[in-house]
Amino acid sequence: MSVAAPPAIEPKQGVLARFVMRLRVLVRQEEIGLITLSVVAGAMAGAAVTALSQGARLLHIALYGLDGQGSLSAMVTLHNPWQAAIPALGGLVLGLVSRLLAHWRRRRPVDPIEANALQGGRMSVTDSLLIGGQTLISNGAGASVGLEAAYTQVGSGLASYLGASFNLRRADLRTLVGAGSAGAIAAAFGAPLTGAFYAFELIIGSYTPFGLAPVVAAAISGVLVSRALGTGDSFIGQIASDVTLQGGTMVALLLLSLACAAIGIGIMRLVGLIEALFKRSPVPAFLQPAAGGVVLGALALITPRVLSAGHGAFAELIHGVMPTLLVLALTLLLKALASAVSIGSGFRGGLFFASLYLGGLVGKLFYALLLLVGPVLPIDDTTCAIVGMAALSVTIVGGPLTMSFLALETTGDFPLSILILAAATVVSVIVRRTFGYSFTTWRLHLRGESIKSGQDVGWIRGLTVRRLMRPDVDTIFADVSIATFVATHPLGSTYWVVATDPFGRYVGMVSVAEAHQLTSDPERAKDHVTALLRHPMTALTPDLNIREAARLFEQSESEALAVTESTTDRSVIGLLTEAHVLRRYTEELDKARQDLTGEKWIGEG
Repeated sequence: MSVAAPPAIEPKQGVLARFVMRLRVLVRQEEIGLITLSVVAGAMAGAAVTALSQGARLLHIALYGLDGQGSLSAMVTLHNPWQAAIPALGGLVLGLVSRLLAHWRRRRPVDPIEANALQGGRMSVTDSLLIGGQTLISNGAGASVGLEAAYTQVGSGLASYLGASFNLRRADLRTLVGAGSAGAIAAAFGAPLTGAFYAFELIIGSYTPFGLAPVVAAAISGVLVSRALGTGDSFIGQIASDVTLQGGTMVALLLLSLACAAIGIGIMRLVGLIEALFKRSPVPAFLQPAAGGVVLGALALITPRVLSAGHGAFAELIHGVMPTLLVLALTLLLKALASAVSIGSGFRGGLFFASLYLGGLVGKLFYALLLLVGPVLPIDDTTCAIVGMAALSVTIVGGPLTMSFLALETTGDFPLSILILAAATVVSVIVRRTFGYSFTTWRLHLRGESIKSGQDVGWIRGLTVRRLMRPDVDTIFADVSIATFVATHPLGSTYWVVATDPFGRYVGMVSVAEAHQLTSDPERAKDHVTALLRHPMTALTPDLNIREAARLFEQSESEALAVTESTTDRSVIGLLTEAHVLRRYTEELDKARQDLTGEKWIGEG
């Protein structure tokens, strides 16, 4: 007689696995779960911002002999002329590290904008941490780049890893990546609204009511954590101005905004030019940052204000004594050149804070010119600096609402914020119509990408003709008679048949209904099918995405098109109808609409 085995004792890891599974289900089904994850992502971003900023500060103290209180860019002169070699040595270290990493990780890392636009928010946390380390080396050595790119990269990368661990939906993962960047920028500037709208405008690409709660929660969480760790204060402190909303003032600030737009576009063009020069130069790629560091060192001998992002220099510009016209013009020129050389030679980092400082310089320079050309308007140099800061940063970074909230949260001056919003809007329109890209998306454009924001277009690229087509295509040789064609293809059997030559190459489309209409004329029925061919020069290729396919259907005015192996190889591999393309396109758009309106939460709630 067999004895039943005792029930197995469930192992502890089985209990843990079931708990994790239930937690994943809760996060996926309840909106509060996504908000909770966003709070965690914002906290991680705030901690990462603190670690990176303090790491850069320690490098500045160790390499440039700061006293622990001052800032690198606020130095009047270098303590020792030999310190001009530090950017070159830092560039050498960066180049060697980058060369080693290129052998270890061959795939190109993606930034948050590219990840959200093309990959549904999926990022490599390892790549993000490595980019953060490379940016830390660059900024710590004095390169004229900001840490904000590293902040958002690491914050978004950690958020993406967190979301992938809970197997979030595509739309929710994109929101969480935006929440990570919101926490990072909010922590960096002590400004939660700035961080939130940075995520909406640049990382997510659109504002959604159901994205507001998680993104704002992450921004607040990032600020609280960074302040608890000793950072996260306003980057310029509370200031106010006595600006009056008058016609002359508005005209003057409009001219300042136009000047900032032109200068910002010029700086982006300069970065592209210098980058192209380095690529065409005989200098090996891993030595190019060192070569750029030599140029930075030479500029630093003139004024150390070109070094690093420029926090100390900007604080002095706002709160210190008004510099002379010559000093302002020279500093603006040298800082713009230093930033362009830093990015163009291969240093890691961005132009977020550099654009703020450059905009402040443009504003002060504009005010100095106003004093020369006419009577003083009811406007002060600080107002011009803040407006210039916002206008130039909108040109380079993008995000008019982001920069408007940054001005409001850092100055606390609501009337001034209205002026800044107007200036940011004007600049945004000008740049979009004349240049088309922010600095980040323009660099993606130079690599062959056409995205202009983090708006999700990855599903469009994923829906290719190869995935949509029918491979079981009905073909016939083009040299058969119409009568033969009609005999083998009765009415109702199919609508379209692909005609080929004896080698299987595409020659055109044949309508079954049209062929049957000609059978009433015995003479016409003897003609070859070639007399019925349509669209002999138009065919789809499998690599086209659904949007490109829909455009080709519209141009050809055809209900169905053949799919050939390539533009050169005309071998027929499938058939695609316009009705199927439009149906799938509508289905995907409806999914996107549900994400925008939050219907997935409403339905599940």
